Amino acid sequence: MSGNLFKSLATVSGMTMVSRVLGFARQILIAGVIGAGGNPVADAFWAAFRLPNMFRRLFAEGAFHAAFIPLFQGKQVGEGHEEAKKFAEEVLAGLVFVLTLLTALVEIAAPLFVYLIAAGFEDDPEKFSLTTLYTRIMFPYLMMMSLVGLLSGILNSLGRFAVSAGAPLALNICLITAILLYANADTEITGAAAAWGVFAGGVVQLGLLMFGAMRQGFSLRLRMPKLTPGVRRMVMLGAPGFISAGAIQINLIIGTNIASREPGAVSWLMNADQLYQLPLAVIGIALAIVLLPLLSKRVKEGDEKGAATAINRSLEISALLCFPAAAAFIVMGAPICDALFRGLAGDALSVVGVNGSAFTEHDVAMTGAALAIFGWGLPAFVWHKIFSPAFFAREDTRTPMNYALIAIGINTVLALALFPHFGFLSVAFATAVAAWVQVGLLALKLHRRHQFQPGGRLAARLFRIVFATLGLGLFLHYSLGYTDQIAVYFWGRDWIAIVALSVTGIVVYGLLAFLLGAARPSDYKTLTGKS
Repeated sequence: MSGNLFKSLATVSGMTMVSRVLGFARQILIAGVIGAGGNPVADAFWAAFRLPNMFRRLFAEGAFHAAFIPLFQGKQVGEGHEEAKKFAEEVLAGLVFVLTLLTALVEIAAPLFVYLIAAGFEDDPEKFSLTTLYTRIMFPYLMMMSLVGLLSGILNSLGRFAVSAGAPLALNICLITAILLYANADTEITGAAAAWGVFAGGVVQLGLLMFGAMRQGFSLRLRMPKLTPGVRRMVMLGAPGFISAGAIQINLIIGTNIASREPGAVSWLMNADQLYQLPLAVIGIALAIVLLPLLSKRVKEGDEKGAATAINRSLEISALLCFPAAAAFIVMGAPICDALFRGLAGDALSVVGVNGSAFTEHDVAMTGAALAIFGWGLPAFVWHKIFSPAFFAREDTRTPMNYALIAIGINTVLALALFPHFGFLSVAFATAVAAWVQVGLLALKLHRRHQFQPGGRLAARLFRIVFATLGLGLFLHYSLGYTDQIAVYFWGRDWIAIVALSVTGIVVYGLLAFLLGAARPSDYKTLTGKS
């Protein structure tokens, strides 16, 4: 793999950006067609989608890779191509065996799993029944994403990021197609069509990754499942790794269950979650995908200084990019939701004969409030993706697992304690607080091990980035008062005015960052230099 983090990050981020833009289109269409709080179909679909989507993120966005990549690279470097391929086939056999049993169990006992995801739906038979149906349709997607995660781990280990980063495009294309084809149907049918779109997206993604792996000489054959030493080591690393790398997703599952007691809350949280996932994916997840193989290689080569430098540069890059996104969510949460889910969705749906968006003003207010709270947690969500690989590269998944369990406990206690007073917003708040606690513990532990040395440059850059972000926040707060006047120049479309304001904000932030010395493009061309 190339030592140029910026080049690899650009590849992954670019493909991820395209995928997430299509994800926005998908989200807008679903919200516009089936709405949110006022339609049980919306809550049912998003609750059913939560579990397979969590596993997609765990397998395709880091948790699985945390255990697999260091072991696979060890085989590839130390024992050669054939042994690495054999190890991958052994892991494949185990995955297929376990996931086939799990999928069969869920198909048979789907109502029980719905209760685990959204216990509050039990009081609404229609919503519970729809969630059960959608769960049965979508759950096989979990198996396909697990295999996609294995194949993308192989490709990422070889420094081939484009195929695995671009594969999620298939899910969004399939979902968008399903929604458009059934946009004028009864919403229950539209929800079922969207569920089948998820299933189809999994099939296409798996096909793409199989083709990509074959081109690199990894055409895997299915073996009989055996608990070989390699698989045993994988399980020992993987179980804690899943908990540690997936803590945020686990917290969201817990939050979904708690929030399901409030009508519409599951949809509001899911829509807010999808919005902040754009910067999280483009910055944090993309960095984690690139960073783990790089750190693993440097650690195995004994280059601890280079590994520490990689972490520092990753923190700089991520802060430079995610701080302004967080500020925008905090200052403009509701306007962003109104622009996307009502304005843009209404105009887009009119093209296919749907009269306006089903997303109400109340939906906008509730989703916007959740998005603003998630905005405070966004830097923590991103930095978790940077600090975790520093442990995983050293085959230490137990330490971050312990911190993840602490975070999960804090999230659960906070959400339950605050829910009677603040409703579903307590879930967003608890998720953000737990993420900051987890990141703080990870950073402190690495610092004590002398594997994370912030250094003067990182501190100085973060200080300047914070000031540039404050300037952006003030600009956005002041400019929001002129939205109506700006909309006049865009055919009275408020949503275009918000987009224009956001683009202007990016320019303002870029100028501030440059003037304050928060960033210099030459800094990120390579990972060499002082930390």
